[in-house]
Amino acid sequence: MVRYKVTVFTGDCLNSTTLNNVFIKLVGTDGESDRKWLVGLKGASSFVRGAVSKFKVFCPTSLGNLVLIELDKKSLPLFLEDAWFCAKVEVKSPEGDIYSFPIYRWITDSKVHRFRDGKALKVFEDNHHLGRYSRQQEIQQREEDYRWDTYAEGIPHSLKAQNPIFLPSEVQFSFTKTTEFLYTASTGLTELKLKGLDNCKEKWDNIDGIDRVFCCKKTDISEYAQEHWKEDAFFGYQFLNGVNPILIQCCTTLPSNFPVTDDMVFPRSRCSLADEMKKGNIFLCDYKLLDGVKANTINGKKQYLMAPLVLLHKSPDNKLMPIAIQLKQTPSDDNPIFLPTDSEYDWLIAKIFVRSADFNHHQLNAHLLRTHLLAEVFAVSLLRNLPMVHPLYKLLKPHTRYTLQINFLARRLLISEIGAFTQFAASGGEGMFTILKRSVSSMTYSSLCITDDIAERGLEAVPNFYYRDDGLKVWDIIHRFVQGMLGYYYKSDSEVQEDSELQKWIMDIFEHGFFSQAETGIPQTFTCVTELVKFVTMVIFTCSAQHAAVNSGQYDYGGWMPNTPISLQLPPPTTKGTTSEATMLATFPDVNVTVQGMATMWLLSKQSSDFVPLGQYPEEHFTEEIPRKILKDFQMELEDLSLVIKGRNKRLEVPYTYMDPAELENSVAI
Repeated sequence: MVRYKVTVFTGDCLNSTTLNNVFIKLVGTDGESDRKWLVGLKGASSFVRGAVSKFKVFCPTSLGNLVLIELDKKSLPLFLEDAWFCAKVEVKSPEGDIYSFPIYRWITDSKVHRFRDGKALKVFEDNHHLGRYSRQQEIQQREEDYRWDTYAEGIPHSLKAQNPIFLPSEVQFSFTKTTEFLYTASTGLTELKLKGLDNCKEKWDNIDGIDRVFCCKKTDISEYAQEHWKEDAFFGYQFLNGVNPILIQCCTTLPSNFPVTDDMVFPRSRCSLADEMKKGNIFLCDYKLLDGVKANTINGKKQYLMAPLVLLHKSPDNKLMPIAIQLKQTPSDDNPIFLPTDSEYDWLIAKIFVRSADFNHHQLNAHLLRTHLLAEVFAVSLLRNLPMVHPLYKLLKPHTRYTLQINFLARRLLISEIGAFTQFAASGGEGMFTILKRSVSSMTYSSLCITDDIAERGLEAVPNFYYRDDGLKVWDIIHRFVQGMLGYYYKSDSEVQEDSELQKWIMDIFEHGFFSQAETGIPQTFTCVTELVKFVTMVIFTCSAQHAAVNSGQYDYGGWMPNTPISLQLPPPTTKGTTSEATMLATFPDVNVTVQGMATMWLLSKQSSDFVPLGQYPEEHFTEEIPRKILKDFQMELEDLSLVIKGRNKRLEVPYTYMDPAELENSVAI
């Protein structure tokens, strides 16, 4: 008779306790144990929150190398079946070997659940018949649990789910996250002291009225935005370091539909556009994705959404200054090119229309499509195709945390027929899907990789571009981490090619995220380690750093409505000299639209208390020594970068914190 020492770790999250009877079976290369009831000295408290409980399992002979364990639980007579969050199980064999079985999931039913030893195994290395069988069974179950769905034609596919409570327990919010999210969502207007204004469909009488609403809840940057929103330098700065830093590009040739002349932008100056373009000092923002989009009707009134072209110039003191704005794509007499030399309110209203266009472009393209919807595609593909024992599952699982549920809630609370975005944004409703489809058509692999994207947009040398500076450093750190991890598991390109599960994962992404469009540059298969490392780096960067860059600053830059109007209710001027402060106030969204926008941006910018920063992995999926060392190095590099960014921010008038690793959530979780 031989003895196995079993240690069971119950998770430390809320409600992780079970009072059910728990059973285990050990399965090895040379046999398996009987199903053993885990009962010990602690009795009913063996599996309470945070408990570490030890048991003994006896077998007639050694089971050889352990392949997997089977866990199940049964409720006592007259007791309800409860949910148990098991963190991990450790087994010490009679030979003295210690096997760790990472679990980190809820067991909610009485079915038998199989878990593999923590050592990562690719499919072609899984030689034991029971290991291969459990692998196949796991994938078959996942294909049932995680089914693809089409929310709307032309946008990336999503998870099929009727309600968050029907999502598999492993991807649901924690109790803490659920409570905090629902509280913030339901009390946002109260917390901002805006209750009662959400039904006010009046126009704003004066700027002071907006200020009285805004003063209830400020951040340092939102306060700065209030003070400087009219200034050209702050307007230009936001293209680099605001929430939509992916649009601006270096301009080497003026677009044919933007007939700006030297006399317009450099009057009485020796400068010329041609010379400044050669020097790399001219920049363009083109909102052509919004051209001809049907604008929303809000409070019974037609709204207006322009598709501007904006020309900017890098000044001698390294500020990015707007020098020309055309609010519609087609040049005409009633589509003037606005200039800083125009009257105060002509120029200001032009910038307001640009900022409103930027809000709609940012929310649908930079934010919803390029982070939330792609993160869901990455997560569903991962869960459908890679078992828990696969090294890439272990690497990417933390970067899928909460994504499926937050996206379900976004579809229900924001972009459904009664959603806040649909009701109150200029592009809500029909226009939203037009923009999303166009955005999908414009999305390329290189535009998702910050190193390639910055080069393609010609922005390597533009000064004070902190999104680029911090983002490239974060990308490099993630890349080294992924290279170390995957280089450990894939010793050659042929191993990548041979991994059928890995190839199914990327094909799923290619089909369901990019509609099998080869011109996007998204790989259909992986042929080498280098290619795999770059793609996985992009996935982690998108789900963490890029999402933070386009999400975390929403209230900072949008809390003061005049800086980021979510909709506008008068058309832009067709001739110069006709705009006044009264015109501007009448153009701004109504009071209820303003406060609904503020409340939504407050919700989307608010970090949960169970936030997990990039590089922190509370769930220990990797048990081998070398991967754990690589993970430690990754964390140290991120900590060092965080210190550097914090030091730089102390010297900045407007700190850029959105790429600070300490502020980056591991996943798209809000």
